[in-house]
Amino acid sequence: MLEINKIKAETDFIIKSLQKRGINIAPTIHLILDLDKKRISNQQNLDTILAEGNQIAKQIAELAQNREFDNLDSLKNRASEIKNKSKKLIESANEIEAEIKELLVQIPNTPHENVPDGKDAQDNIVELEWGEKKKTEGLLPHWELAEKYNIIDFQKGSQITGSGFPLYRGMGARLQRGLINFFLDANIEAGYEEYIPPYFVNEKSAFNTGQLPDKEGMMYHIESDNLYVIPTAEVPITNIFSDTKLNRSDLPVKCTAYSPCFRREAGSYGKEVRGLNRLHQFDKVEIVQICHPTESYKLLKLMVEHVSELLKKLGLTFRIIRLCGGDLGFTSALTYDFEIYAPGQGKWLEVSSVSNFETYQSNRLNVKYINSDRKNLLCHTLNGSALALPRIVVGLLEENQTPDGIVMPKPLLKYLNFDKITIST
Repeated sequence: MLEINKIKAETDFIIKSLQKRGINIAPTIHLILDLDKKRISNQQNLDTILAEGNQIAKQIAELAQNREFDNLDSLKNRASEIKNKSKKLIESANEIEAEIKELLVQIPNTPHENVPDGKDAQDNIVELEWGEKKKTEGLLPHWELAEKYNIIDFQKGSQITGSGFPLYRGMGARLQRGLINFFLDANIEAGYEEYIPPYFVNEKSAFNTGQLPDKEGMMYHIESDNLYVIPTAEVPITNIFSDTKLNRSDLPVKCTAYSPCFRREAGSYGKEVRGLNRLHQFDKVEIVQICHPTESYKLLKLMVEHVSELLKKLGLTFRIIRLCGGDLGFTSALTYDFEIYAPGQGKWLEVSSVSNFETYQSNRLNVKYINSDRKNLLCHTLNGSALALPRIVVGLLEENQTPDGIVMPKPLLKYLNFDKITIST
């Protein structure tokens, strides 16, 4: 959520910046500024009336102590008027604050200057492409490989729950577990502390990281308990630091976590979402950083390099894409997407997003650091997938298929008890 002081200080910049997203936010911004003036005026009136009330209370106490009762009634009547008036001013203040907040949550984050202009994914910029794209001729898509080697049962998963809930078995299940450990160990080696978070969050936590109200339809909601099933470990991990004041020396805070992820909106039907391409339930390892504002873009670059190294170690052909304004997530200031090439389908598939949210999340979270002047200032937050498993599995299966099995990358071998997926006998 944008800071009200930032809106007041950088009004024209914010309006112009949000044009990159293809929106005209000027009417909303000016309405917020008008409401803020109304809030300030209301608070000034409240401060004045409360000051008068305090003065009258002192006068009443002095008169009573001196047993001077002549003016007590008029003073008590005025005190009663002040009490009623201050109550109305407080109610008005709460109403204005609610109106301002309702408008603020409708405004997305301001794009960073490096965000390209553009309306949609067609306008994104390919920053880097690594590896060679295999020719698709003769290669099977992963859902056929999964059936051939009996490692993922999509039909049984659909029978148990519904489409988008695959059942992993045998070498497929061990591959999942091996990838999770591989990613976690690499993240820990890079200085991230491991967590195992709750898989359900309350409404406040979902709001703090921007899932509410923007992505409400994406999450599974348990109405009886008003809890949300997490769409990513980013939500509970970032909320660890809600209402926290960190010392400057504590920054950056680096966290990693594995979790299953659950998303209601799995996309359109057809081959684009076949197999593991898009799921309602999937596994993911997440990295999160809480940092000093002056360091966030340097750390974003390091996070991008870290994810790149993971994909290189797995031998997957990938590309890094800088998202344009029209394709940028609601809460992000700058995002780099990673896509791997799936040769069995002849298409690119997203496996990670690495984003800097600047103060957008921390303003909701109220996570601050104490600077050298002992002032409490908002931190920056960043997060990325390192990595989402389903499409990594897609890439490994389709990239490494041979006539006699699917060869596993060497860095994974210590996490598996096999070096090749073969037909079990």
